[in-house]
Amino acid sequence: MLQDVKKVIEEIRPAIQMDGGDLEFVEVDDNGIVKVRLQGACKHCPMASITLKNFVEAKIKKAVPEVTEVIAVE
Repeated sequence: MLQDVKKVIEEIRPAIQMDGGDLEFVEVDDNGIVKVRLQGACKHCPMASITLKNFVEAKIKKAVPEVTEVIAVE
């Protein structure tokens, strides 16, 4: 699961980088919760939570069904 999650994150990073942001993988726990760190423009963007749930989480869950949630950490 770990490598699959990392692969998806690397695939979606260019789309996030186009808007001046970035996404860093932190960890995936035994409950399927993926932790990421938002960087750049995403770090303080008011729309970051929507991007995280509607884009990042949706893409990861589609590719890796074992993932239950994606959350941002500091």
